[in-house]
Amino acid sequence: MLELGFWNFCPFMNEPPQFQPYGWPHLTVIFLTIVLPFGLASIVRRTKSQRIEKVIIGALSAVLILNYIVYLVFIRSHGVVDWRQMLPMQMCDWGMVVVIVAMWTGNRRWFEVAYFWGIGGTLQAVLTPNLRFGFPDWRFISFFTSHCGIIVGVVFLMLTRRYRPYPLSIVRVWLWSEFYFVITFVVDQLTGFNYGFLLHKPEAFSILSLLSDSRPLYLLQMHGVALLFFLGLYAPFAAADLVRRERLTTE
Repeated sequence: MLELGFWNFCPFMNEPPQFQPYGWPHLTVIFLTIVLPFGLASIVRRTKSQRIEKVIIGALSAVLILNYIVYLVFIRSHGVVDWRQMLPMQMCDWGMVVVIVAMWTGNRRWFEVAYFWGIGGTLQAVLTPNLRFGFPDWRFISFFTSHCGIIVGVVFLMLTRRYRPYPLSIVRVWLWSEFYFVITFVVDQLTGFNYGFLLHKPEAFSILSLLSDSRPLYLLQMHGVALLFFLGLYAPFAAADLVRRERLTTE
């Protein structure tokens, strides 16, 4: 989603509730993000209906797209008219497109990108959101609908299609991530807006807050953090493969 800094000075809104990290609304969102894909996948497995699976995919896609459109309409109606501030250049914007394409096509290559971007990048936004506004403010709902919807879509694919990443997946997604980095870096330089947090750290505390204040070093460290996330996200599958090989050699 678009960066939320402009809400700090939006003159048209009454004072909204403040976001409380790990308060009950935040914890409820995290709980639903974990439970929902398992519930949806359970419905598909029990019914063994491709039609129901398509309906679920259509519903998830519609929620993500409509939420994005309504968000753009909402912020434009409340003072954001500069097109440079409304570009779909956040990582979650790209992740939304990727997970929708992965769900509809069933393509494993699209799933790879959706997995590492959706879980690696979007999960961090869910756990440490760059958000000032709490429930029931619409911005709270929109923020978590977009980010959690991506995660739900990725996990749903893993459960229903039994998709998983492989070692070369890290290489391919790393190259796609570099493509995103270069494009977003150029856009940030041209517009002056902090897409992808490449100009400076996010306002809310996150793992990026621990990085250097020197921008060149900060950008380099971001690459290191991304690689660590990718390796960490692949580690469970690597461990499972190792256990499986050991069982085969002992039989």
